[in-house]
Amino acid sequence: MTTVNPRSPFPTLVAVFCAVFLISNISAQKGVELGPLITDGAFFLFPISYVLGDVLAEVYGFNAARRAIITGFGIAVLAVASFYIAIWLPPASFYDMQDTFAAVLGLVPRVVVASLTGYIVGQLLNAWVLQKMKDRFGTKNLWVRLIGSTIVGEFADTLLFCSIAAAVIGVETPGQFINYVVVGFLWKTLLEVLLLPITYPTIAAVRRREATIAQA
Repeated sequence: MTTVNPRSPFPTLVAVFCAVFLISNISAQKGVELGPLITDGAFFLFPISYVLGDVLAEVYGFNAARRAIITGFGIAVLAVASFYIAIWLPPASFYDMQDTFAAVLGLVPRVVVASLTGYIVGQLLNAWVLQKMKDRFGTKNLWVRLIGSTIVGEFADTLLFCSIAAAVIGVETPGQFINYVVVGFLWKTLLEVLLLPITYPTIAAVRRREATIAQA
C-alpha cells in the first residue's frame, strides 16, 4: 500500500486546492458586472486553483494531479448534495431563516453542472498539457509550460461553464456571451502570468522539500 510521508506538502496542497474550488463553486453562483465587463463572483479566486494545479502537476506528475482534481470534484459533489439535503430538512420552529438559507445555498443545478464540467475538463487538460510539454521539451522554460497549459485549460473551462450556465446567470445575448468568455479567459490567463513570481518559488520550495524528505 502506498503511503504519503507526513512531512510531505502534497496533502496540504491538495487540501488548499480542493478548498479553493469548493469556495469558488459557491461564489460563482453570482453574476457580476463591473462596468462593461461581465463575470462571476469567483473571478478573483478560481484562477488560483490553476496555479495550485500547476504546482501539483509540475512537481508530482499528471497522475498525482489527476487524483487531486478528482478529489476536489468529489468534495464539491458532496457539498452540493449536503446543501440540498439541509434545505430539504424541515426547519425548527425557532429557525426563521429557511428562505434565506435556501436562497444562499440552494445552488442552481445548471450552474453546478456547468461549474463541475468546466472544472474537471479544464483542470485535467491543464495538467495533461503541462506534463506533455514537459515530456517533450524537458524541464527548461517552465513559464512556457505554465502559461501554455493554462491557456488550454482555462479556455476549455470558461467556454464550457458559460455555454451551460450563461442563461442562468443572466448572460442572454451573443455579445454578452462572447464578453463573458473572452473576459473570463483573458483575466484568468493574465492572473496566471501575474502570479508567476509566486508560482516559480512555490514549485522550487515544494521540490526542495520533497528532495529533503527523500534524502532523510
